Amino acid sequence: MSKTKKLTEIAVSVAMAVVCSFIKVLEMPQGGSVALTMIPLLFIAQKRGPLTGIIAGSIYGLLSALIAGVLYHPASLLLDYILAFGLLGIAGFFKNSTSNIVIGSFLGVGCRFLSSLISGAVLFAEYAPEGQNPWLYSLIYQSTYMVPEFLISICVLIFLYTKAHRLYEN
Repeated sequence: MSKTKKLTEIAVSVAMAVVCSFIKVLEMPQGGSVALTMIPLLFIAQKRGPLTGIIAGSIYGLLSALIAGVLYHPASLLLDYILAFGLLGIAGFFKNSTSNIVIGSFLGVGCRFLSSLISGAVLFAEYAPEGQNPWLYSLIYQSTYMVPEFLISICVLIFLYTKAHRLYEN
């Protein structure tokens, strides 16, 4: 595969993720939303492998932070954006079957979830209700938007793999 084609696919995936980030079903008060953002990032990882997925996710994370224009904490740039979305690329280790797409997506989103969980518990503990453990608060907060987005993403990715399998081919 040519470098030009690979760079073009990364750029298109990142652009699609940016557009999808504006289609929100639910938006959380301190960041995060149920959108379709993860679909193109998981797809490029599963099509081209983990390195391409990590690069695309990290680029998207940086762009997303710039577009949002609000950074609640400096370490949040890394944990909530660059690292979190880059970790979606882990899905690229699992491809070429429906079960691998589910497993890879689960692991990629799970790693993103852990990055956001740490951010929420460490950087945003002050938002936890009085007396509530910040880790529990972050777990509930992150689950509220990330679990539904994961479920939507996995349904779309399975549909694409089973009905438009040629999209996954080189």
